[in-house]
Amino acid sequence: MTEGHRGGWSLFFLAAIILGFSLSSDGSSIQAASDSDQPSEGLIYRPVLQPSEAVPVIGAYTMKTPAGKPCLKATMGVEYIVIEKKKPWYFDLDPTRVTTSGYCGKEAAVLSLTLPDNAASLQFTFKKEGNVSYVTGLTAHISPLPVCKGCASKIYPGVVANDKLFKANYGRSFKCNSQSEFVMAAELRIKLVPLQIQAFTLPKGEYGQEVECWADFNKRVIPIIIGAAVVGLILIAVLTFLVIKDRRRQGYERI
Repeated sequence: MTEGHRGGWSLFFLAAIILGFSLSSDGSSIQAASDSDQPSEGLIYRPVLQPSEAVPVIGAYTMKTPAGKPCLKATMGVEYIVIEKKKPWYFDLDPTRVTTSGYCGKEAAVLSLTLPDNAASLQFTFKKEGNVSYVTGLTAHISPLPVCKGCASKIYPGVVANDKLFKANYGRSFKCNSQSEFVMAAELRIKLVPLQIQAFTLPKGEYGQEVECWADFNKRVIPIIIGAAVVGLILIAVLTFLVIKDRRRQGYERI
């Protein structure tokens, strides 16, 4: 009987140990799964600022009316410039990550470009007056990873309002290959390069006749003016030399 009792108790303790191990394993698995379901800060998209500037990738963004008709189009590269501790940091907008939203009305339109988790955004507000359309305001923000260890996370917002940007006649597009830089706030600037944009009407979804920006006009015309001035000076110098030479020759002939 003693040996039977001992054998029974041994089986009981062995079963308890196995059951306890199973419960412990199940409990830890449930806890791990629960932890994995929680959103991790590392999984939240945040822009990474760079210490040096690069050429931004060009993206094409289009808005349509509820009827599916193109009403707004923008082709551009976008660069955020963050000033932190008097030093510029750069971030280029990735078109493959951008979500496009907004609306088109008869006299107003909005184009919003947003990165995942609202980590950065850029919004254009358009207005039409008679036969002219333009951008009346730019709004932007960026929430990047801190630029240094121990630095606090910051949001850099900015706005340019009550302006007439990218002005063009109805049915025409505004184009600028030169960089267009805007001071949004003390710590944020936006650079658009190159840029082509049109709102309210897009025949067949294509850009209309281009309106050239002043920067491109100056780059194209000033070299021509300088070249013409140089050629003019050379001609004046040559003519002056010939006139002086001819007078000297006439003087020699009289003697």
